[in-house]
Amino acid sequence: MSMLPPEVHNALAQLLQALSAADNHARAQAEEQLSSEWVRVQPDVLLMGLVEQIQGSEEPQTRSFAAVLFRRISTKTRKDPSSSETAELFLTLPQPQKLAIREKLLQALRTERLSNVRHKIGDAVAEVARQYSDDGRCNNSYEFVDHILKGALADLEHSIGVIWPDLLGALFEASQSNDAGQREGAFRIFAQTPGIIDKQHEDTVLTVFTKGFKDQDVSVRLGAMEAFSSFFRSIQKKSQQKYYALIPEILNILPPIKELGDSDHLTKALMSLIDLAEVAPKMFRPLFHNLVTFSITVIQDKDLGDQARQNALELMATFADYNPQMCRKDPSYTSEMVTQCLSLMTDIGMDDDDATEWIASKDAKSDLNHVAGEQCMDRLANKLGGQTILPPTFNWLPRMMTSSAWRDRHAALMAISAISEGCRELMVGELDKVLDLVVPALRDPHPRVRWAGCNALGQMSTDFAGTMQEKYHQIVLPNIIPVLESTESRVQSHAAAALVNFCEEAEKGVLEPYLDQLLGHLLALLRSPERYVQEQALSTIATIADSAEAAFGRYYDTLMPMLFTVLRDAVNTPAISGKLGTASSSESPSDDTKDLRLLRAKAMECATLIALAVGKERMGRDALELVQLLGSIQQNIVDTDDPQAQYLMHCWGRMCRVLGQDFLPYLSAVMPPLMDLASAKADIQLLDDEEQVAQVEQEEGWELVPLKGKVIGIKTATLDDKHMAIELIVVYAQVLDAAFEPYVAEIMEKIALPGLAFFFHDPVRVASAKCVPQLLNACKKAHGDRSPQLIELWTKTIDKVLEVLSAEPAIDTLAEMYQCFYESVEVLGKSCLTPAHMAAFIESAKSALEDYQTRVKNRLEDHNETEEGEEESEDTLFAIEDDQTLLSDMNKAFHTIFKNQGPSFLPHWERLLNFYTAFVTNPDPTQRQWALCIMDDVLEFCGEQSWNYSSHIIQPLVDGMKDDIPANRQAAAYGVGMAAHKGGSPWSDFVASSIPTLFNVTQHPHAREDDHVFATENACASIAKILHFNATKISNPQEIARSWVDTLPIINDEEAAPFAYGFLAQLIDQQSPIVTSQAPRVFIFIVQALEAETLQASIATRIVAAAKQLVATAGVDANQILATLSPETQATVRAFFG
Repeated sequence: MSMLPPEVHNALAQLLQALSAADNHARAQAEEQLSSEWVRVQPDVLLMGLVEQIQGSEEPQTRSFAAVLFRRISTKTRKDPSSSETAELFLTLPQPQKLAIREKLLQALRTERLSNVRHKIGDAVAEVARQYSDDGRCNNSYEFVDHILKGALADLEHSIGVIWPDLLGALFEASQSNDAGQREGAFRIFAQTPGIIDKQHEDTVLTVFTKGFKDQDVSVRLGAMEAFSSFFRSIQKKSQQKYYALIPEILNILPPIKELGDSDHLTKALMSLIDLAEVAPKMFRPLFHNLVTFSITVIQDKDLGDQARQNALELMATFADYNPQMCRKDPSYTSEMVTQCLSLMTDIGMDDDDATEWIASKDAKSDLNHVAGEQCMDRLANKLGGQTILPPTFNWLPRMMTSSAWRDRHAALMAISAISEGCRELMVGELDKVLDLVVPALRDPHPRVRWAGCNALGQMSTDFAGTMQEKYHQIVLPNIIPVLESTESRVQSHAAAALVNFCEEAEKGVLEPYLDQLLGHLLALLRSPERYVQEQALSTIATIADSAEAAFGRYYDTLMPMLFTVLRDAVNTPAISGKLGTASSSESPSDDTKDLRLLRAKAMECATLIALAVGKERMGRDALELVQLLGSIQQNIVDTDDPQAQYLMHCWGRMCRVLGQDFLPYLSAVMPPLMDLASAKADIQLLDDEEQVAQVEQEEGWELVPLKGKVIGIKTATLDDKHMAIELIVVYAQVLDAAFEPYVAEIMEKIALPGLAFFFHDPVRVASAKCVPQLLNACKKAHGDRSPQLIELWTKTIDKVLEVLSAEPAIDTLAEMYQCFYESVEVLGKSCLTPAHMAAFIESAKSALEDYQTRVKNRLEDHNETEEGEEESEDTLFAIEDDQTLLSDMNKAFHTIFKNQGPSFLPHWERLLNFYTAFVTNPDPTQRQWALCIMDDVLEFCGEQSWNYSSHIIQPLVDGMKDDIPANRQAAAYGVGMAAHKGGSPWSDFVASSIPTLFNVTQHPHAREDDHVFATENACASIAKILHFNATKISNPQEIARSWVDTLPIINDEEAAPFAYGFLAQLIDQQSPIVTSQAPRVFIFIVQALEAETLQASIATRIVAAAKQLVATAGVDANQILATLSPETQATVRAFFG
């Protein structure tokens, strides 16, 4: 029975008809009417009317559309009239209307016979259930389904008293219905809102899903799989294991589907397995080999659809992602997967043997089998490693490279590209053999093979960066440069792109002999009839200029005039020698001009990178002309999608670096558009229905985020521009210094500080964090250390910076915020923090450390659940790295505060003593190091007051000097030296007693190896500090000093060296027999430090004078000693001694 009068239904029916009209204007008017006359004024009537249309309309299209609209409208938010809190619209309705609507929805679900309409109604039911679940008011009691199973539906509401007590009853009844459509519909709702069953009794859930997995109807079985996958992912990890027993029933669903050749259903089933494998790959372990065997048969079955085959491949790759050890242990996984990947990679250009179509096109589709095979090989290599992947791969590659079929050769080269990153450690030592396979392909008769050869060399140049350039340039460059002469434009362009990869990692000395050949060929490409080849050539030239630096200067007069021609003709069609920019086109002149915009953008990029390479002096007057040209181009940009605008921003930044202070006259033109970009707000849209989602998915530069049953669209392109703009502001502030001050206050207020809390985009927050100290520094340079302007800016800044230390959710970004804090404090200097500031800092640090301890505990629990030999996941390793970075930056923040605030920070710091106690005895060496380093700061900057904390410091330093981890020995040894240097008499006994332990540090079996040498040199310096600053409690200082000389030299640690060599100079000044008796040896120690440049400025001058005195006093021939050293060392030392 209808609860609304007929006139309401008539009006609503007319509205629904108008909303679905083909005419855009009529539909827009209807949307406005829906919003103004229904949603805002009478939402309860609207939702009731829609549900009655769902229930009673005779037209299937009307019922379906009403269900879609109901779901969309119910998710809108408004203030709840009963509480004034904002909530989703359905939850704000009066209770009687909610009860009636729910009842009508369930009734419509029971009676609907058309599957497509029933699905829409089910979506509406799921949306209401989702709102209750998210609101914490949906039934979650174990007893509920138990009552259903016992048939006790009548007294259910009375016994439970839940908000929607009959929902699960209706769904359970539907799952037991004789109508397969009803059964499938129930599982669809469970899949969308797993929260309504996530705490049910395990026997109940097992019974419901087991029956669904065995259903006679394949759609029901697949619906049960999807629902189980959704449910399983929604429950806690500890609760998941009880459902592992269902895996055999789930896997039994797949073979019959494959036997029928039903690719669509098989695709869907595999998707559910992929979701489960991501969450709990271990639950497949008992049947993993069977699943591998089945999946391989799917991948290799060419009668099945490509998507089903790719999903089977994706399932297997997912196991490699989330449990590589299980894959390594399977007897056939690796060899079969490599074989199938390589086979898929030959599935290319089937109707295009001569590559005619390929040459005419520019891009490959990403959903093709060969792309899926390549991407899977990349994942297998990265997850399983070279030791596992290389043997089966290179069992095939030599044969494939000598095959008469071009597809085999192409696949082999693409496989090398795919695996080189993951197999780097093993392949880097065999590059000569790999290049023996790859280089001949550059001369292959088939263009796609030559293209793949370029791709392999480009990828290897990145993955083996350094080694490829230093050791193999004479193989790579002479062979790839001729490929630039290929008759196929795509091959030419890809060869140029591979050169970008090679050259951006090459030293200028490596490139210089090849510059004539490289640039001669690239200049020829600038005359290509294909614009994308011209664009790539410009990018490659720009990269070479960036790497070659000043050596590029001799090509300046050839290239720069060409680029200037393009930029001067930015409005009209540009041309270089009648060629560059005049690629053939059938477009209209205006379209052709638009098409040239990217070419001009590339020309701007190339010109400014050349400018950066050769410098202001080499450019002469061209530098000013270039910025004037850039300014003219900027004034002519009118379209929002003009790529020149973004390129211009970077070009201005480069020219600022080239011109320095001479750039100031142009700053007023550059800054307004840059600040507009940097000030951009987040472009966020709430997407109400699938049509809107599909539309946004087709557009570039959007990220879709599911949130509580809705989809949020975030325009990432805008955020990327914002990030780029703030980074460029940092460049201007760094380069222009005080001259940038006129912009500082506005940028700080409107861009940098709001950017710290711009939670839509992590890179924006990071760039803002780097911007803040640069702005402070510009203000300081302009007005002075203690100027009112700087103090005013700091007062506005520090509170916001401290606030984000507690608010930042991302661990890696939080580390950046701590860096922002300590760099800002460094700019302001001594006593810039008030007691309130220091208290707020400690509060944020306390919270961060508590969160860190929780993460460590959770990782330990996860690790304890892993099996022997199972590796940590990549995500876990990244999380550990992020935490280590965070602790490091927090340490620097503490160091900076102690440095600038001294003992006034101690009362606040005391609040964290419990953390130090826990960290310093923790098995994790990172935690021990963190605690030791902060104790070092207390000793260094708090003088004798540090003794008040001796009970917290002494034992950790003693234990630290004996630590197995060299970084911890270094920190402890440094702390002892600081106690001697800055701690005064209270620390005399302790530092004297530490001398034997410090000598032990210097005598470690690996004392002079790279990992240990800093600990050794710090111990050496600390002994010197004790002897020099705090020797009152040492009974035998001469004997210790004699032994101390044996701990020299210090040739790595620039902080430790001045103390040690300062003490050495003191012994020489005193003409101590300790040094005069072994003058040649001491002289060598001095020479070694001077050559290593660990001694600078005044200490270097002092030690040189002492060395001259030493050889004179001891009667030693310095030239004779130097003659035993290398010519390079002699030259360096003679420069000091004159």
